[in-house]
Amino acid sequence: MKSDIEIAQAAKMKPIVEIAKILGLPEDEIIPYGKYKAKIPLKLINEEKRKENKLILVTAITPTPAGEGKTTTSIGLTQAMNRIGKKTTVVLREPSLGPVFGIKGGAAGGGYSQVLPMEEINLHFTGDISAVEKAHNLLSALIDNNLQSKKRGLGIDPRTIRWKRVMDMNERALRKIVVGLGGTADGVPRETGFDITAASEIMAILCLSKDINDLKEKLGNIYIGDTWEGKPVFARDLKAQGAMAALLKEAIMPNLVQTIEGNPAIIHGGPFANIAQGTNSIVATKMALSFSDYVVTEAGFASDLGAEKFFNIKSQIAGLYPNATVLVATVRALKYHGGAKLADLNNPDINAVTKGLENLDKHIENLSFFNLKPTVAINRFPSDTDEELNVVKKHCQDMGVDVSIIEVWAKGGAGAEELAEIVSKKADSCKTCFKPLYDFEWSVEQKIETIATKMYGAKNVEYSLQAKQTIQKINELGFDKFPICMAKTQKSLSDDPAKKGRPRDFTIKIREIEIAAGAGFIIPIAGTIMRMPGLPDIPSAEVIDIDNDGNISGLF
Repeated sequence: MKSDIEIAQAAKMKPIVEIAKILGLPEDEIIPYGKYKAKIPLKLINEEKRKENKLILVTAITPTPAGEGKTTTSIGLTQAMNRIGKKTTVVLREPSLGPVFGIKGGAAGGGYSQVLPMEEINLHFTGDISAVEKAHNLLSALIDNNLQSKKRGLGIDPRTIRWKRVMDMNERALRKIVVGLGGTADGVPRETGFDITAASEIMAILCLSKDINDLKEKLGNIYIGDTWEGKPVFARDLKAQGAMAALLKEAIMPNLVQTIEGNPAIIHGGPFANIAQGTNSIVATKMALSFSDYVVTEAGFASDLGAEKFFNIKSQIAGLYPNATVLVATVRALKYHGGAKLADLNNPDINAVTKGLENLDKHIENLSFFNLKPTVAINRFPSDTDEELNVVKKHCQDMGVDVSIIEVWAKGGAGAEELAEIVSKKADSCKTCFKPLYDFEWSVEQKIETIATKMYGAKNVEYSLQAKQTIQKINELGFDKFPICMAKTQKSLSDDPAKKGRPRDFTIKIREIEIAAGAGFIIPIAGTIMRMPGLPDIPSAEVIDIDNDGNISGLF
């Protein structure tokens, strides 16, 4: 059996100008990045036309550490829809180097449902994430420079500075650091730290901006901290927004690539769903809807994270409401939530599958809170038995939920044609199905508690003293009408990664809250989740290599 990278390297790619023609993009308008990648200018978005077309959101049940193939399903579904005559584009996020070199691997799909060029997409791609990193750290440098300046200093109290630095790598040693040591010429000593670039507010802003002017305004609205007199300080006070936006000049444009079957794919933005909003940019989704009858997109991790944030943040800010949803489930994950150990997931276990179904039920319920009835896509793995698959399929049918077994890794689009037929009909029949979970006008606590009790199934919410103080600050600054972007473990519906299945009667503990005034949301941090991950004991980086001819191996 070939590996993902072997399948990708054996595929024959079309020149990117041919992919642009399929979409109807003018060849002289796209900006090629080599033969197989291109940037698409924002002026090509057609606001009226995009409203006529259909948006399909792919989410999942609570995943195992390796993931359940949500991106692979999104790509396979797109290929299947094109096979049945539906003009469809997939829109995805850009992979972060953290997972690529860590435990989860790349984010370009798998098997015969991948986006190409796989190696380039998983590594530096078109440099967007690097640009986000540079823009973020420019603001960090300007802050410390202002602290140092006696003539032009704003009088910022170093103890109140909330802005950290970022890098696109899993590096736990940088979570908490001290800067400015050495002497008076080396800056003002203070505690700070690093987040991963995917958690940067700049990444969130990039994904929520509609154009350069909107980008600059949002960048200027970034809340940094307070002066010694207690006055709030924003990035615009440092005159930072212009230079930051200049660094993002290319990054704000969506990237055009292709699926392994030669269908258009747009990849843009890379916020994680457990610590950020977890979906691609507004402009990428609108661009795809401007040139395709159907658009398939995904939201990171499970419905309690990526989908919730898609609906409550992206949908409401941009007016992008899904016409259909797909819920990816696997026999492996159901066994995992039914009590099976990771090492035993390849072994048949009907009892564990049956016990794990309550996790699937909760995610179906979660989507119903938004008035959406999903189609369950059972992503088949080679170790799955027919008996196990039938248990899941019958369970969905008994609940009145549409279900389809897919084999997109092994068969590409041909492995999801039944799913494509079901989903396209659902999308066609739904014009205004969506309803939000909460109102932005509610209090910060009411919004947090609605998410925790409804989406996670929590009994109540507890706030640390620090979190309570930040809520008071949010109210004083007038940021209390912002939506909520929860940072929580992806490994459980609760904030405890050890609680599998469908936990009940638990308490969500909010240990701190971050303010993303530029992005326009509040980030409550639950449990022990970190915004700078660490590498596992055996990182994927150990098996990635390159030969003398430039051929990369070990990516997956």
